[in-house]
Amino acid sequence: MSVSQDLRLQPPPAPAPSPVHRAPERPPWSALLIPLIACLYVGVVILLPALNVVVGAFAKGLGTFLEVFSDADLLSALRLTLLVALVAVPANAIFGLAAATAIARRHFRGKALLLTIIDLPFSISPVVVGLMLVLLYSPTHGLFGGLVEASGFKILFSWPSIVMATIIVSFPFMAREVIPTLEEEGWDQEEAARTLGANDWQVFWKVTLPSVRWAALYGLILTAARCLGEFGAVAVVSGNIAGLTQTLPLFVEDAYKQYHTELAYGAALILAGVAIVSLLLKLLLERLLEQDKQALRAER
Repeated sequence: MSVSQDLRLQPPPAPAPSPVHRAPERPPWSALLIPLIACLYVGVVILLPALNVVVGAFAKGLGTFLEVFSDADLLSALRLTLLVALVAVPANAIFGLAAATAIARRHFRGKALLLTIIDLPFSISPVVVGLMLVLLYSPTHGLFGGLVEASGFKILFSWPSIVMATIIVSFPFMAREVIPTLEEEGWDQEEAARTLGANDWQVFWKVTLPSVRWAALYGLILTAARCLGEFGAVAVVSGNIAGLTQTLPLFVEDAYKQYHTELAYGAALILAGVAIVSLLLKLLLERLLEQDKQALRAER
């Protein structure tokens, strides 16, 4: 056998192993860098100002802080703010549920337009909302000014304009919370109820509303928090008259400008308390919603 035949019978040489490219080792602190930046940002932007409000409210002692709540203008602003919320929240709850049900369960022309209108308060400044109401209801140059003047009913610089401005800036929250839940739930239970002879009202009260109860409560919490804290639109249409058309956020600004710092901090602490309660209720509802989803998965 020749040498060339021996070479042909030998197996080809194995390819050389390619070098392994290892990722460079990161220092242990690099994994904590992004969470640290996020916590620092939240602390500086949100927690530090909120803590400053608490410190300022109690800077002169508990007695001085409690005396704040005997101020007549503050109590008037608090009553007006609660009155506006008691009107605006139910109105937006009814509209939000109706709009969400129509959008999620019906196909009609103008559906995209309705969704766009619902989202408008998210993109328009509240000050513009107030200006729109002035251009509509001003007795001197408003579009409906002649009708308003003839009726003798005062809208601007009174509680009706404050209620309308608050309704406009807060009405997207209920619809936007309920629509995704309705779309996720589907049509099956409602169609089964109609097959068994239930009318539209019975289907809504017995099937639709219970299925979105947590989303509706979440929407109510967000709507109430927005109503209680609205400033821009209300500042335009109310006139900011102390004791008459001054809501709690307007009172905070006015008291601070007048160097009544204890009153300003006390009223601001009330609004901060509302925000904290809203946050706690939000966390509770999210936990209850997750428990409902887990129970539904277990049943299936």
